[in-house]
Amino acid sequence: MTIQDRIQKRVKRCKRSVFLRSDFKDIADYDQVGRGIRSLVREGLLIKIGYGLYARARVNRITGKLMPDNTAGADGVLIEAMERLGVDYKFDDLSSMNFSGESTQIPANVKIIPKDPRFTRKIAVGKQCVNEAR
Repeated sequence: MTIQDRIQKRVKRCKRSVFLRSDFKDIADYDQVGRGIRSLVREGLLIKIGYGLYARARVNRITGKLMPDNTAGADGVLIEAMERLGVDYKFDDLSSMNFSGESTQIPANVKIIPKDPRFTRKIAVGKQCVNEAR
């Protein structure tokens, strides 16, 4: 069984949808894991969402393009990525008002803001992003 096969097996069996490169460090060394992940990205099993961050992917039935394989969509992937990195975050005002029940308006995009201003890592899933100047 090759390294790529072992990584692929672990990705398919895992319940979460966001993976760090360090999740596979028991399989092989750093460079070999990187090559295995890169080939899975080319095959379409994973999508890269940030430095050392990957999300399980699937093909959208309507558009035929790759999208994150998460029931909560891109927002859920970004939230899971922030939790996996151990970063405290908050939502923008519109989203937090909707979640708390103060407003019935549903925002088009949930904006995630890291509480620590030193967190400058860019995480992006499609057009949803954290720390991206747009």
